[in-house]
Amino acid sequence: MIRKIIKIDTEKCNGCGLCAKACHEGAIAMINGKAQLIRDDYCDGLGDCLPVCPTNAISFEEREAAAYDEEAVMAKKSAEQTLPCGCPGTHSKMINRSQNAPSMTADVQPPMTSQLSQWPVQIKLVPVNAPYFDGANLLIAADCTAFAYGNFHQEFIRNHVTIVGCPKLDSVDYSEKLTEIIKNNDIKSVKVARMEVPCCSGIENAVKQALINSGKMIPWQVVIISTDGRIL
Repeated sequence: MIRKIIKIDTEKCNGCGLCAKACHEGAIAMINGKAQLIRDDYCDGLGDCLPVCPTNAISFEEREAAAYDEEAVMAKKSAEQTLPCGCPGTHSKMINRSQNAPSMTADVQPPMTSQLSQWPVQIKLVPVNAPYFDGANLLIAADCTAFAYGNFHQEFIRNHVTIVGCPKLDSVDYSEKLTEIIKNNDIKSVKVARMEVPCCSGIENAVKQALINSGKMIPWQVVIISTDGRIL
């Protein structure tokens, strides 16, 4: 059949492997340091791999290709779950937290309990359609904020689904993937946490663009943190 399917330009591919991680169907594999489409019937043509590619090596084309075979994809995933291979750091999961965790007082400070409710957290690694996005209050944070602000877990991460990134160091346009996340899920609100340094405005601008592109009216706010750990 003639259908839309991805095309990988191996000349542009830098071998980072982000597209293979983003492909939930396992249609892309790294072979000899380059990304390759290993089976047409594994590719659903939705293109989750496109926004994570830092070199724009992936595009769509229409050509003769086998139809997407969901049963084959599910069988492949089932087989992979039995093998001790693959990077566990990219596997999506929800994290259940006790609601009775001890709180801090002026006199006693028990060990802080992590408020992270899902994994992974890196923008480039999170899947676009993860179940934890539905009904979520979304926190989009610059990497450095959690290190600069001491009570970040309690005041920011708590009761939020958290994704993080660095607009200066990550050579990718976050707005494209954030648009897909916001557009394809029932996001209730968006909070942006960024540092005061100028380069950190990139993550704020990406969120603004994603909200515009999604066409959704969602409550959102930006919190700016100083390099000495104050909320400005």
